[in-house]
Amino acid sequence: MVDVLHSTGLGDLLREHRRSWPQQTAVVDGAVRLTYPELDDRVNRIVAALAGAGVSPGDRVLWLGQNSFRIVELLFAAAKLGAILCPANWRQTADEMAFVLDDLDPKVVVWQDAEIGETVQRARRAFGPGRARWIQHDGDGEESYEGFVAAVGHATDPDRAIDPASAVLCLYTAAFEGRPNGALLSHTALIGQGLIIGRLSEIDSTSVYLNCGPMFHVATLFSTLATLVHAGTNVFTPRVEAEELCRLIESERCTGAFLVGPTFRQIRELNRDRRYDISSLRAAAGRDEWNAMITVDTSPWVRHPGGYGQTEVVGMLSFAAFGAGALGGHGRTSPLLQVRIVDPDDREVEPGETGEITCRGPLVMNGYWNRPEETERRFRNGWHHTNDLGRREVDGSLTFVGPKTRIIKSAAENIYPAEVEGALRTHPDVADCAVIGVPDKQWTQSVVGVVVARDGSAIDGDAVIAHVRERIASYKKPRRIEVVDAIPRNGFAVDYDALDARFGGGGYPGVG
Repeated sequence: MVDVLHSTGLGDLLREHRRSWPQQTAVVDGAVRLTYPELDDRVNRIVAALAGAGVSPGDRVLWLGQNSFRIVELLFAAAKLGAILCPANWRQTADEMAFVLDDLDPKVVVWQDAEIGETVQRARRAFGPGRARWIQHDGDGEESYEGFVAAVGHATDPDRAIDPASAVLCLYTAAFEGRPNGALLSHTALIGQGLIIGRLSEIDSTSVYLNCGPMFHVATLFSTLATLVHAGTNVFTPRVEAEELCRLIESERCTGAFLVGPTFRQIRELNRDRRYDISSLRAAAGRDEWNAMITVDTSPWVRHPGGYGQTEVVGMLSFAAFGAGALGGHGRTSPLLQVRIVDPDDREVEPGETGEITCRGPLVMNGYWNRPEETERRFRNGWHHTNDLGRREVDGSLTFVGPKTRIIKSAAENIYPAEVEGALRTHPDVADCAVIGVPDKQWTQSVVGVVVARDGSAIDGDAVIAHVRERIASYKKPRRIEVVDAIPRNGFAVDYDALDARFGGGGYPGVG
């Protein structure tokens, strides 16, 4: 039984924003502008529409599309219904989408035709008929999203008692050990992280956040959530285009946005003549010409950026802003978590010693969807095991040493070598392989595939890269292929250090 007297879920948050902020703009998306009461009215109709489509507490709703205000209203609708929303990676191949469809088994799929329609339809055919209700996000008629909502007419708030500890959002992690896993995040986790990010980024009701980063990625979503928690305004654009970002920043007076290095440079070059007034944007200081365009952000998050985290803890576990001047490079623990650094027997190690980072608290995921064994392994002995190595310094701060399984960083995206290696091995000319990351001035790291040819075969590097591109998202493919006689190994394990030394690997996140 839910203790409604002492609990607050995402649905309750929206209900209270309706009362407290009746004139505040909640979302802007093209011609769509909704106040918090207007957003709540739509959410109530979507709850009724989803229930009519058979969605019950615990059921999943899948979003296959680019950024839209509809992700926010579907999240609130899932929250009021007790269901789970999953915004999936729209850049995936058809095979990757089909995997998510089969794994998640959603009751409703909201999909987009523009740019990705052919990929979605191939995945849909692989998924099979009759397993879900399909609603087209950018279509017309009864099977369109707006047709789906309009069929309900007026709807009242269901006002159901929903346990805030229950899962409301599922985010698929990058594939480790060969397949992605859906981390289930609770109402409490999302609201709690929203409060922390809001404090460090100085987000409040006057904040206007431009959702230009991918909303299947927790790094974008935790600022979206912080803006929602603090009754700010979220602005949406389907993808990153520098001129459109400048136009929106100027017209909506956006105060924040998810921008990575290449986009910063594109905006700076585009706006050299100051054709757009982007002075409302609070961003990190850079060159003088950049600083003159924007408002230099002096929030704790920007003065001391980063920390350590993962999707399984709604993005961040520790913050440099909580540990300014600390010995550890990744700050101090969030006030909503406990952290222990443990040895392989789960015994806490002494400060200065490296071990696995473990944590517990209300930000930790509820587990992985449809992965009971992996969830049990990660949650053993009452702690979430991150699968990452770290060190507690003598002053109590944290240093992230590196993943047990390496990560390659391409701009804001994590790429797990195991996933790329799995795709490489399916090429008929590849007998063995390994993947490393090579420093890249623009993208942080580039993926390099090291392969061994099958007897009697010759490796065509371009053909191998094209082969991988057909099986996983394009940004994960190798930029180049190196051919070797044998992959160096220590026992059964690949000797990645030897490959790094030979082919110039390095720059892995968290590694000095």
